[in-house]
Amino acid sequence: MTKIHVLLRKEEISPDKLAVGYKIAIVLDVLLATTTITSALYDGATEVVPVMNRVEAKRRCQEYKQGHYVLAGEERAQPIEGFVYPSPLILRPFVKKKALILSTTNGTVALKKAARAKKVYASSLLNNPSVASAVKQNQEVDTIVIICAGNSGEVSLEDLYGAGDFIHSLLNDHHSTYELTDAATAALSFYKGCSKAYDVLSSSRVGRLLKRYDALEELVFAAKKGTMNVVPILQGEKIVLDYSTQPF
Repeated sequence: MTKIHVLLRKEEISPDKLAVGYKIAIVLDVLLATTTITSALYDGATEVVPVMNRVEAKRRCQEYKQGHYVLAGEERAQPIEGFVYPSPLILRPFVKKKALILSTTNGTVALKKAARAKKVYASSLLNNPSVASAVKQNQEVDTIVIICAGNSGEVSLEDLYGAGDFIHSLLNDHHSTYELTDAATAALSFYKGCSKAYDVLSSSRVGRLLKRYDALEELVFAAKKGTMNVVPILQGEKIVLDYSTQPF
């Protein structure tokens, strides 16, 4: 029986533990990194390069010809000079046929730290059902580790909700196939107790910050559950679309 576990913050990631057995990691940073990654690939980006910080981001730019990449990032929700702010709606007009080099405080760091799992997916409310469908096709997996990126060491309400949504998509009518840890059960229970995704996102710390800066459209966009049939998977140091699991 496959175990489903939830990590509530990126700081809980143990690369050594992820490397043992056949573990699949699902990284969620609903506001906004994994939503941005999902949207960018859906909008035609060739790949997304997640990095730890601005220094690594600038170094990775040197691997691409000018005009073949977009450099985006934030540090503690603040813009970085010379970087496009990593909002899916801001990036949408620029990413087609380009690599997106992405640096964020939480989501891209979580993706990098999770890299030793057998497979690593970037998921969000936009594409949880598609990623869940892809994960189900891995017959040898012993543990599915759902990683909430969190918010600078704190639990993030929107990521906990996203984890519950992912588990709900994964279980469907196959409860007997999976064993949920207490953390996974808590995430699922929280999800089931909430009415609307937008309400959860807008009441979260990051959501309140976005509302303060009149970025309600970001919340509306991130709350659109199951609207993008894409499966972003980490291959080496790049996130690309996984075409091996289902037709697109």
